[in-house]
Amino acid sequence: MRLVRLASEIDFDGWRRAARALRTACVPPEDVVWTVDGEGDLFAAGEPAPEAGAPAFTAPRDFVELAQNAILHRSDERLALMYRVLWRLGTEPCLMRIVTDPDVARLRELAKNVDKAAHKMKAFVRFRLVSDPDQPETYAAWFEPAHRVTEKVAPFFARRFANMRFSILTPDVCVHWDGERLGVSPGADPADAPARDSLEDYWRTYYASIFNPARLNVAQMQKEMPKRYWRNLPEARLIPELIEAAENRTAAMVAQPPSEPTRRIVRQAARVSRDATFDATVPTTLDEVRGGVQVCRRCELYRDATQGVAGEGAKSARLMLVGEQPGDQEDLEGQPFVGPAGKVLDRALEAAGIPREETFVTNAVKHFRHELRGKRRLHKTPDASHVAACRWWLDAERAIVRPRVIVALGATAALSVFGRPMPIGKTRQQALQLPDQAQGVVTYHPSYLLRVPDADAKAKAFALFVEDLKFAWKLAG
Repeated sequence: MRLVRLASEIDFDGWRRAARALRTACVPPEDVVWTVDGEGDLFAAGEPAPEAGAPAFTAPRDFVELAQNAILHRSDERLALMYRVLWRLGTEPCLMRIVTDPDVARLRELAKNVDKAAHKMKAFVRFRLVSDPDQPETYAAWFEPAHRVTEKVAPFFARRFANMRFSILTPDVCVHWDGERLGVSPGADPADAPARDSLEDYWRTYYASIFNPARLNVAQMQKEMPKRYWRNLPEARLIPELIEAAENRTAAMVAQPPSEPTRRIVRQAARVSRDATFDATVPTTLDEVRGGVQVCRRCELYRDATQGVAGEGAKSARLMLVGEQPGDQEDLEGQPFVGPAGKVLDRALEAAGIPREETFVTNAVKHFRHELRGKRRLHKTPDASHVAACRWWLDAERAIVRPRVIVALGATAALSVFGRPMPIGKTRQQALQLPDQAQGVVTYHPSYLLRVPDADAKAKAFALFVEDLKFAWKLAG
């Protein structure tokens, strides 16, 4: 029989050295007695000698992590259980994956309870000011953790309250932070904890003000904040009174007449209604979309544009191409992609083997945004508000055409199609699921190819653009 004495209840390094020596010497779990006496003698009768020819062994990481937590549990069985699992790992290397095994399940249960205790300590420690005119401002807290987690949790408080000197007193051990380093001292008595301070009144006032009686669930509250912690919480004195008054307060809240919204809220609601998707009679045909675009006043772009430009193409196209907005020539002719960028798109579609007449071509924004330079109208990128306002029409076109694949040409189109910015370089050649069951593909806008100055770079960019179109067409097939 081997008697192993650890230096402390949480002496994991000592347990690991002893367990390694015992396992190497092939000492079975039933021949080992684990104890803690604080003297640090690992073996009462000398360290066991390795057995001749004993194979080397390693413990899996998930076991080590569980054991580091489990040793903090207050259960007397934890040390023997940890060694029993380690012993079995020698002949059952996949033991940790068998969650239904009694030993593994119990070890996981101990570790889980320790994690819960650490979470409760982070949530329910309440510091009080220690009054001492001869010392810098210092705070102290008394806490009784369910398991020995004080030293495990102490670094969290040091990070959270890095500029505050504090001590956390527990029956097991006390930790102290002086602003630079953590110190440890033996456990304390509740009498050593500071009495209430003036800050508790402010804390109770805050807690009472945020307490919502309409959402009260006593059983759930006591599950998350067990009564064993109440005596250390200043707000706990209010809990019985707040629970008792909750029903009457809820009834009073329901009986109150609704308050009138402020003018700011009314304006914001009107703006949201204007920019929302499908907030009025939904167009059911492409002709209705074209007619609606001509009289659309959802944003200010209609004021300077010649006309609205809706999408056009096959009514049940498998592939929909979405650009940014009409250009100067599109604005004059009332058709999408008939200008220089449209010519690039036509060449790319032909190179990709895609008949344009079998696609549906449209834009995220239906009116031309521009600024005048003399007699020239220079393209100006639409704002996100323009994209949001015009999404009504793009969503209507998508609902009518029901394409299998939607290709977003450029960043503005991607924002409209996906509802968020999309990095084109990182998302090319990917099929992205859309809420309406279509697949989304992101690529460059044809106008980008016109702006590439170097001939070789332009040819390379055009080839990438064709590849993306081929990918989308194959996906649509």
